[in-house]
Amino acid sequence: MDTGLFLLRLLAGLLIAAHGVQKVSFRLGGSGLAGGAAEFRRDGFRGGALTALAAGAGQIGSGLLLAAGALTPLGATMAIGVMTVALTVKWPHGLWVQHDGYEYPLVLIGIATGLALTGPGRFSVDRALGLPHWPGWSAAAALVVGAASGLAVRALLHDPAAPPAPPGSP
Repeated sequence: MDTGLFLLRLLAGLLIAAHGVQKVSFRLGGSGLAGGAAEFRRDGFRGGALTALAAGAGQIGSGLLLAAGALTPLGATMAIGVMTVALTVKWPHGLWVQHDGYEYPLVLIGIATGLALTGPGRFSVDRALGLPHWPGWSAAAALVVGAASGLAVRALLHDPAAPPAPPGSP
């Protein structure tokens, strides 16, 4: 079980972090901070580079915390928050990713919630530091606080007058 949790944390966490790196740099196929800002503008968000920087930092931070199994409920909460914002952007396109849908952010929200429920396992920073298993309510808190923070960001930064980006637009 611990090996499975380690692999799940590593895969999901590093993918989330890599997605954040793409938002703020030219690494991993990213378009730099200007490209990240343009992506958010196309998706109808205010804030430009600051929005892209905050999203990228949230994805990098949450992804690395999850991958390392460090402060797992916090990493899960952050990942759920940024993926909730992504889910709201993809929502109009339906579920399936081949139509630019919300399937991928939903899966990552589920993984982050599951990791908050199970804990990071034996091969983790939390365990190495001797932190006790997080209580079960921390998973519910991660889901509620993460989703609420993502929805709050959407409400504060999204411009309802902006036209939605067409599916698959760069």
